[in-house]
Amino acid sequence: MAAAPIRVQSAPFDMGAELNAFSAAVPGAGAIVSFSGITRDLATGDLQAMEIEHYPGMTETALAAIRTEALDRFQLIDAMILHRYGPLAPSDPIMMVATAARHRADAFAGAAFLMDYLKSRAPFWKKEITTTQTTWVAARAEDEDALASWSKPDHTTP
Repeated sequence: MAAAPIRVQSAPFDMGAELNAFSAAVPGAGAIVSFSGITRDLATGDLQAMEIEHYPGMTETALAAIRTEALDRFQLIDAMILHRYGPLAPSDPIMMVATAARHRADAFAGAAFLMDYLKSRAPFWKKEITTTQTTWVAARAEDEDALASWSKPDHTTP
């Protein structure tokens, strides 16, 4: 069985097609969980674009390492990570993870773990471009807290 993809790309992707392909490649799975992140407009409603930057090579290596950790930690059959870079408009898909496991608890926990890592540690930098300013997105305390909770002993669920 081939490992699910880790892709960092500028092109849009079809969430349904990606999930269908992932699902077809994991025989024996009793649960598949997916999460898709979408560019959301700001509370002020004036987001023109979000621009995501990364370092090619470094980013894929970091994502591969966290994917391996999730596979081992949650007894996943497989896990997929897709993440976009470049300019994104409101409502554009940014990223997607999918996990497959024999049991739902592992699939859910694996997906949550990957999401917490992607939000706080994956080497991506986000810039919000509005009608009046351009601002780099800062780390949020609640995202750091979510990631830190995984380092507690025997933490296997969010």
